[in-house]
Amino acid sequence: MGLFKKEEPLEEYERFSARRQLMEDLTLTKNALDTAYANFETVVDPDLIDCYTYEIYSVQKRYKFLLEQVRQIDLQKIM
Repeated sequence: MGLFKKEEPLEEYERFSARRQLMEDLTLTKNALDTAYANFETVVDPDLIDCYTYEIYSVQKRYKFLLEQVRQIDLQKIM
């Protein structure tokens, strides 16, 4: 009986696949954040300013969530 559990190949593939999908989602979210910032900088209407403020906040939260998911997968890999 070993000290470390040997990982099953399927589990490793599933984790790799999930991490790759999360990284793609992070890239898309970063692009959405860049777009929201660019739009925020160009508008003058108060309603649109509010709109992009909320959009930036929302996308930042999504980015933070996805980043935490990647960290969790990376921690599982270590353990």
